[in-house]
Amino acid sequence: MYSVLPAGVSILFLGYGFYALSSRGLNRISGSFFLLCLTTFFWQATWAVLFQTSTPATASFLVKFGYFFILFLPTSMYHFLTEISGNHSERRYVYASYLFSGLLAVSLIFTNWFVSGYYEYFWGPYPKAGFLHPLHLLQTFLIVLRGLHITYSAQKYAPDKATQSRLRFCIAGLLTFLFAAIDYLCNYGIEFYPPGIVFIAIALGFLTIAIVKYDLLNPMSLAATFAHEMRTPLATIRNQASGIAIYLPALLEGYMRAMEHKLVPPGIPARHLQYFSGISAKIMTEIDKSNAVIDILLATSALETPENIQLGRHMIGACIVEALDRYPFEADMRERTKVSIKSDFEFHGSDTLLVAVLFNLLNNSIHALNAAGKGEIHIETRATESCNILAFTDTGPGIPKEILPNIFAPYYSTKHKAGGLGIGLAFCKKVMAVFRGNISCHSAEAEYTTFTLEFPIPAPVSQPSC
Repeated sequence: MYSVLPAGVSILFLGYGFYALSSRGLNRISGSFFLLCLTTFFWQATWAVLFQTSTPATASFLVKFGYFFILFLPTSMYHFLTEISGNHSERRYVYASYLFSGLLAVSLIFTNWFVSGYYEYFWGPYPKAGFLHPLHLLQTFLIVLRGLHITYSAQKYAPDKATQSRLRFCIAGLLTFLFAAIDYLCNYGIEFYPPGIVFIAIALGFLTIAIVKYDLLNPMSLAATFAHEMRTPLATIRNQASGIAIYLPALLEGYMRAMEHKLVPPGIPARHLQYFSGISAKIMTEIDKSNAVIDILLATSALETPENIQLGRHMIGACIVEALDRYPFEADMRERTKVSIKSDFEFHGSDTLLVAVLFNLLNNSIHALNAAGKGEIHIETRATESCNILAFTDTGPGIPKEILPNIFAPYYSTKHKAGGLGIGLAFCKKVMAVFRGNISCHSAEAEYTTFTLEFPIPAPVSQPSC
C-alpha cells in the first residue's frame, strides 16, 4: 500500500520526460527537464521497491541506490531553472554543483559516511543519515535559493507577460518542490510516512501548466524572447560602426601621412591598416546577419500562435525583392543569385513570414554553395492552372537520397557542427501550411536542389455593387 504513491509518480515523471524529448527534440531545455524527470523517477521507483522489501541485504543496497539519485535531484532542478532563465553565466555553478554531488556519491557508494544503514519504520526501511549528510542539506539549501533568485530576476525583467507567467509557474513549482525536503527528517530518526511525494506531484502540476499553456519547452519561444531584446544593443553597435566609418578613414590617412613625414614610428603593419579600413563594414555586415537571424526566430515564434498572424494579399515579386535587399550577402553571392519573375502573382498570406522563408532557403543554399565551392542560386516564379509556384534552386552539392525524406522534420539537421538546429525547413513547411500551400524538394547529388513552393490561387476580389 505504501508503495503505490511513489510508484505512480515515478512513472508519471518518466513519461513526461520522454514526452519532452519526443515533442521538442534534444536541446538544453528539454535535456535538463528530462534529467530532472529521470532522477525523480529513479528516486521514487527505488523507494517503491524499498518499502516492500524485508531482506536486509536488499534494503542496504536500495537505500544507497535510491539516494544516489537524490544527491543529483536539487542540482538537476537548479540546472533546469538556469536553462529556462537563459542565464548562461550560471552554468559554471551548475557544473560545480554536479561535481560536488558526484563527490558525495563516491562517499555514498564506498563508505557509510553519507548513509549509514537504514531505519525500520512502519511503512518499511528508510535511509539513515551519516555524518556527511548535512553537507548535502547545505548544498540543497544554497542551490535552491540560487535557483529562486535567478528565476525571480528573470521573470521580473521579462519582456512580455507570457514569459513572465511561464517563469512564475516555475517559481511556484520550485517552492512546492522545496516542501518535499520534509522527507529528510525521516533520515534522522523522526518516524512519519514521508509526504514529499505529494509536493512533488503538485510541483509537476505547476510545470505542466507552464509547459502546456505557456509553451515552456519550446526553445524557439524562449530564443525569440531573448532575441527580441538584442535589437537595441545591435542598433547601438550599428550606430557606433557608422561613426567609425565616417571618421576612421581620416584618422588612418592622418596616420599614414605622419609616418611618411616620420612624425610617428611605423608601429602598425600595412596589412592591419588595410583591415582597419574595412572594419566598420564588417561590423555592420555581422549586425545585418544577426538581425536576419532575429527575424527568423521571431517569425518562428509567431507560428506557435497562428491565430494571431495577420494574413492578407501580397505580391510575390515584392517579397522576393525585399528578401534579397535585406539579406546580408557576402562576397559575390548576391551576383550569383539570379531572379526570373515570369509571373508576379498575388498570394494570400503574410509577407513577413514569406521573407523569413526566403531567408531560410538562402541560408541553406549559401551554406551548400560554400561547402561545394561552386554554384548559383536561381529564384523563379510561374503560374499554372492549379496553383502559383515559386521555385528556389541552387546548383550546389545536392542532398543525398537517404537524407531527403527527413529534411522537413523538426530538429532534424545535418549541420549540427556548424550550429544548425534543424528548425529552418520545418518552419518553411509550417508557413506554407498557414498559407494553405505546400513546399516540396527535389534534388540530384552533385547537380542541384530545388524547393518548390506552391501557393493556391486566391479568389478574385469581388467588386462592390453600384
